[in-house]
Amino acid sequence: MDAIHAALEAELAADERVFVAGIDVGAGGNVFGLTRGLADQFAGRVRDTPISETAIIGLGVGAAMAGMRPVVEMMYLDFLGVCFDQLLNQAAKLPFMTGGAAEMALTVRTQFGAGRSSGSQHSQSLEALLAHIPGLTVVMPSTPADTYGLLRAAIQDPNPVVFIENRLLYGMKGPQPPVDHILPIGRSAVVRDGTDVTVVSVSRMVHEAIAAAERLADEGISVEVIDLRTVAPLDFVPILDSVHKTSRLLIAHEA
Repeated sequence: MDAIHAALEAELAADERVFVAGIDVGAGGNVFGLTRGLADQFAGRVRDTPISETAIIGLGVGAAMAGMRPVVEMMYLDFLGVCFDQLLNQAAKLPFMTGGAAEMALTVRTQFGAGRSSGSQHSQSLEALLAHIPGLTVVMPSTPADTYGLLRAAIQDPNPVVFIENRLLYGMKGPQPPVDHILPIGRSAVVRDGTDVTVVSVSRMVHEAIAAAERLADEGISVEVIDLRTVAPLDFVPILDSVHKTSRLLIAHEA
């Protein structure tokens, strides 16, 4: 939670073109309290919107075309279907259709995940739908430090980025990175070395994979765990190198 708040605060302070908009992100401080206090700190640049994903993403697309760097929030990833046209046909395509004349430094923050009795319309893992759209970048961090570094990189990126958080990780603790920490988008990480099997995962399931690997180590099975961090573009080289070594690949996916 603090990593997200700190990254938004740093980018709002560093670039006047950055603003935050979404349902209850201003006065309410976000449904999980992630943006609490930012509206007072940056008057007029943390804005509440109507309860309309179509309006929120449309606002982001238009503002980005006008040269701003909007960070708009879709409260749940499940609400993607309401605003799919804006992402599929507008945000992803306009820079190409205009030969680069239309800017699209748009960041869409959202969250997903099972495990909080949220029901079938609030617990889906829909990132694959976004990952297949040319022109969209899809980021899914697993640690506080990665979240801070990747969110700052997403906001600074000149292309549209969908930044997907896992709500069960909001209370996670981890090392605090330096204030200037920026993590390049599109690079995966080998978070545990192994020789017998490669496990590729992302977001919360990385921690499940590491826990399983530690249990299997007691049985003499050596598991290598790779954290994708970015789903699109996909960093293939570390995966291929690992599978070349282990000859076995397992994908651990929340859905």
